[in-house]
Parts: sequence; structure tokens; C-alpha cells
Amino acid sequence: MSASLPLNANLTAGRPTFVTHLECGLTGERYQADVLHGLSNAGRPLLVRYNLAGVAAVIDQAGMAARPRDLWRWRELLPVRHSENIVSLGEIDTPVIALDKIAGAAGAAPGTLLVKDEGRLPTGSFKARGLVMAISMAKELGVTSIAMPTNGNAGAAAAAYATQAGMEAIIFCPDDTPEINVREIAAQGARVYRVNGLIDDCGKLVREGAAANGWFDLSTLKEPYRIEGKKTMGLELAEQFGWELPDVIFYPTGGGTGLIGMWKAFAELQAIGWITGKLPRMVAVQAEGCAPMVRAWEAGERHAVRWEDAATIAAGIRVPQAVGDFLILDAVRESNGRAVAVSDADIQHAVDDAARSDGLLLCPEGGATLAAWRQARAEGWMRDGETALLFNCATGLKYPLPDASRTLDRHAPIDFTRL
Repeated sequence: MSASLPLNANLTAGRPTFVTHLECGLTGERYQADVLHGLSNAGRPLLVRYNLAGVAAVIDQAGMAARPRDLWRWRELLPVRHSENIVSLGEIDTPVIALDKIAGAAGAAPGTLLVKDEGRLPTGSFKARGLVMAISMAKELGVTSIAMPTNGNAGAAAAAYATQAGMEAIIFCPDDTPEINVREIAAQGARVYRVNGLIDDCGKLVREGAAANGWFDLSTLKEPYRIEGKKTMGLELAEQFGWELPDVIFYPTGGGTGLIGMWKAFAELQAIGWITGKLPRMVAVQAEGCAPMVRAWEAGERHAVRWEDAATIAAGIRVPQAVGDFLILDAVRESNGRAVAVSDADIQHAVDDAARSDGLLLCPEGGATLAAWRQARAEGWMRDGETALLFNCATGLKYPLPDASRTLDRHAPIDFTRL
């Protein structure tokens, strides 16, 4: 394909960029690119828009396949204009792994139940995708101090990338956040505070601190660029599937950045002609103890009311209220998908089964997607022969594991036939 750039593309530091503007995801109001933004005037997320015809003119699938296998090879569809502002800890492609034993036990064919294991990314979770982009853009736009709420993994990623970028990071987390996450955040250079509340209570403290101290609020969807990092899940997935997408995607949904981002990625790939077939049915998976999207979807509402007294073992999806609720629900409905809630018991059972049957250690949020797939199979919503892709959003090693220790006395006689 031609290597020439259209007039409205920029080439800075050897990096073609095609961002044209930002727009409110709710009202469509346009905002200038290359300016620091939070939410739109309507109090809703801003979405980055690109000159997609320009992208199609300079790169094709073969050219993309020849690049190194990392997140940054999608540079024409990413917002960072100056290469020197990129921060990176090595954001590699993550593998797609078949759960054939679990599939077989449910009567599904081999190769039809697949997991994209995001736990292989830096800091052990898919939060690396969103935060590497948000921090890189914050650096490009002159930010020196960031703050955000977290249930654990997002704070760890923010701390790591902020440290690399030379930024101050202040992180607030619920007081029952797993200890390993709290220590990880602190170890990577951030100031971390436990809060006697949920993640939206932490978010209120971020807003107050930002107003008082000038921190930039990096909360989910309250700046435009985490979604651009998360959308690389969809770009990468499309390439891994040979530009023919799976039938159904089960996504653990709290703030929903990844689900929204993937749906945006698929639209952009359609616009440049790289995918032409069916799009996946998107399933927003929540826990029964915190299911605002499920309740809104079942009621036919476009916005979700806050879920009171949220509680689940899957802390990453314990988000009582999401600013991008309408974008999540729009994607679910446009794709003919659904929003489902699963019990903590089914989540734990799924985590145990995946480890013991197929050797893949899921995080609780990943276990929720397997539980949702089982529910969809039992209800007949997943049809025989359809391919399901589950997202395991973090390594299971970051979560408490059952005590399975057994001891032997090396000085005592051992009956090895009983071991």
C-alpha cells in the first residue's frame, strides 16, 4: 500500500497519527484534540475519533502482521502523537487458550470455549492496557500528578506507569482491597490510602483532592484515553481470529471500559475494511451482589441506578455505578447480547474447575465469565457449535488461594504408596 500520508495526518517523531477530535459519547458534541480533557460538558465520557480513511491508506493487515507483537503496533489507531511520550513495560499480545475439558463436560465441541488470558500483561492484569495509554497521554499533555480510585489492579498499573513517567500518583482503594494489591501499589511508588467504603466513595475523594491539589483525575472513563488502550483487546483479538470474530464475548463488567473499547475497536476495523462479517454478541457479566447493568438491561433502561450494599468476591466488578453505563448497555443491545449476573458460589466453582480441569488459574472476575457461559449453555442461549471467548482479566496468583499444604517429616518413615 502507499506509504504517503494524507494531508490531515500528522507525522511527528516518525509516528503517523490520525486523531481528528474528541466527542461526547452521549451528545456527540465535538472537542478539540491535543488538549487536556476530563468528562464532557454533559458529564459523560469523551471518545477519541480518527481519520479512518487515512489509516486505511497507509497500513493493511499484512503490514500490521509484520510488526512486533505488542500493543504499540496499532499506533495508527492510538492517540499518542510523539514517540518520546510513550511509556511501556512491554505490553505483549496475550494468548487465547482453549478450555476443552470444561467444554466437553458441558457437551460443547473442542475449540469452542476459549479464554484470552490478560494476566500475562505487565502488573498482571488487563488494566495495563488502559493505564499505559492514559499515562502516556497524560505525559504528552503535561500532567505531573494523577489520582484515581481502584479495586486493586488498576491502581497497581497506574502506579507502575506513573513511576516510569516521573509522575506523582495518589491511589484510593476500599479498605477490603486484597492486601497484595495494596502492597503492589505502594511498592511501585504511589501513595495509597484505604477508604472505609466502595470504589465510588474512593472516587469522591479523588474529585475533592483534584479540586484542592490539582491532581488529574484518572478515574475510569473520566478521561478519554484509558478506553483507547483497552480497545486494543478488540484489535488484537480480531487479528488472532484471522479477522473473523468469535460468536460471543463474555466480559467481566464493572466500569465497562474494555467492553466499550472492544465495541469501538470493531466499529473502527469495519470502517477501514479489515472485518466484514458478523460482530460478536457482547455479554456484560456481573456478580449477583453488584449487578446494576443487569438490572438496567432487564428493565430496558439506558442508564443504571446505583447498586446499594455491593458485595462480591470478584472485587474488580464491584462497581456500584458507572459513568459509562449507557455505552455498555448500547454495546450489549446493538450486538444482540445480554447482561447476566452470576453467584459468588458459581464464580468460585468456575475458578476451581478451570484450574483442576484445564490447568488455567483464573481470577474471580475471569471465573465469573466461565460461570456466565455455563449459564448461557444451560439456558440454550449459547448454541451448539458457537465459539465463546471469555476474558480472564488478571492472573489468579494475585488473589487468595486455598490452603493446600501437606507436611512430611523427612526423619520419619514414609509410606509412599499412600501419597
